[in-house]
Amino acid sequence: MLIAIDPHSGVPAYRQLMDQIRFQIASGVLQPGAELPSTRALSATLSLNPMTISKAYGLLEHDGVLERRRGQTLTVAAASKEEHQTHKLGHLRRHLAPAAIAARQMGVSSEQAVRLFREMLNRPDS
Repeated sequence: MLIAIDPHSGVPAYRQLMDQIRFQIASGVLQPGAELPSTRALSATLSLNPMTISKAYGLLEHDGVLERRRGQTLTVAAASKEEHQTHKLGHLRRHLAPAAIAARQMGVSSEQAVRLFREMLNRPDS
């Protein structure tokens, strides 16, 4: 699991951690049942306070993204195909929102923006 926390981003570290774990689950990097590093191990790796890791893990567990079984490590919760697709589209929506705002601000028509997006999707190098 590759996590990078940017202390200068203005986004709290626990939120960055949550977003990256959610993204890795949505993209298939973390599969259902995958074990996450312990709070202590991840805090040492990222040089963060263990309470920061614990907060992120706790919120993800509360949201049903992670599950803890008594006596076992924290794991990625199983999700139906519909839930998985919904999560993927939610992540994509968050990534596309700034581009949509920029297109409106620059006066680019929705047809032009969609055409550009399709071109970018079909380009092998992007």
